Amino acid sequence: MAYQPEVSAAMLGYQFDDLTVGMEARFGKTITDADIVMFAGISGDTNPVHLNQDFAEPTMFKGRIAHGMLSASLISTVLGTKLPGPGSIYVSQNLGFRAPVRIGDTVTAVARVAELLPKRRVRLETFCLVGDKVVIDGEAVMMVPAGSGRSDSQAG
Repeated sequence: MAYQPEVSAAMLGYQFDDLTVGMEARFGKTITDADIVMFAGISGDTNPVHLNQDFAEPTMFKGRIAHGMLSASLISTVLGTKLPGPGSIYVSQNLGFRAPVRIGDTVTAVARVAELLPKRRVRLETFCLVGDKVVIDGEAVMMVPAGSGRSDSQAG
């Protein structure tokens, strides 16, 4: 039998009735060479623009760039761990890639509640920033559980 940790209050996400338009959460990570190499291995995307400096230098990017989906995966981190958090289920996501991310860039993923929908769904504006520059934008729809959620004092 697989190990299953006991569920604590800190592991619970928001319940639908606790959400309000405008709530926001963030997660930031500095992208490393190791992140890019590991993402290539996990995803199978070995496009040399991500992995080979000599290949990437003559491109429009003038050097290696991180996979767009690597940065976008940080949105999943915000949604699954902070807002709406554990117990919520991804229904959909759309993304627009606006600018490249490079090794050493700190990407901050942001999710903001935009609309509460029927059937315990919530639409969130999602975007990633490097500094003040939007590198990815889009929106997600999440299904949020009913029942006991966390209080605002537990928000991340």
